[in-house]
Amino acid sequence: MLPLFFIAALYPLVSFDAPAGEGKPLTAVSRVDLSRYVGKWHEIARLPNRFQSGCDHSTAEYSLRDDGKVRVVNTCRKENGEIDQAEGVAEVVEPGSQASQAKLKVSFLPGWLRWTGIGKGDYWIIDLAPDYSYAVVSEPKRQYLWILSRRSALSRREYEGILDRLRTQGFDLSQLIVSGKILDELG
Repeated sequence: MLPLFFIAALYPLVSFDAPAGEGKPLTAVSRVDLSRYVGKWHEIARLPNRFQSGCDHSTAEYSLRDDGKVRVVNTCRKENGEIDQAEGVAEVVEPGSQASQAKLKVSFLPGWLRWTGIGKGDYWIIDLAPDYSYAVVSEPKRQYLWILSRRSALSRREYEGILDRLRTQGFDLSQLIVSGKILDELG
């Protein structure tokens, strides 16, 4: 449990000079209803990152807390069958009734360190199915990317549509790791 937690806690502190999608700023979706967004998500694909090294399949589970923040539990099933978990907290960047709730800051640091404000990473929902069946998460520099689905599979049509929209947003998908199932038809 410690390695994934430790690495996930530090990822917001690491900065790389990645190309920012042909100079265009990354855009988040216009509105997210967090009460619909919470629940379990299966990773379908991701860009490589250190804190998921060796993960065969990953899930993220979100739940609303009484203080308005979101509890985050990331679970990684390693190639050897070992399970690794990291727990964190996310909060809306622009709270309020008119906020889009599509931009959050997430921290995997221990609770006693979160108040400092260090170690918070951007979590932007940049694509979302109208029925909340899939979501795409990234951050302004496009270093991290996750394609998520409520199911462990995504239809080929939906997946290809997502990839097209990601290319339009300036993502280089040449290193995309597919960790979920892409099916011609979902049953």
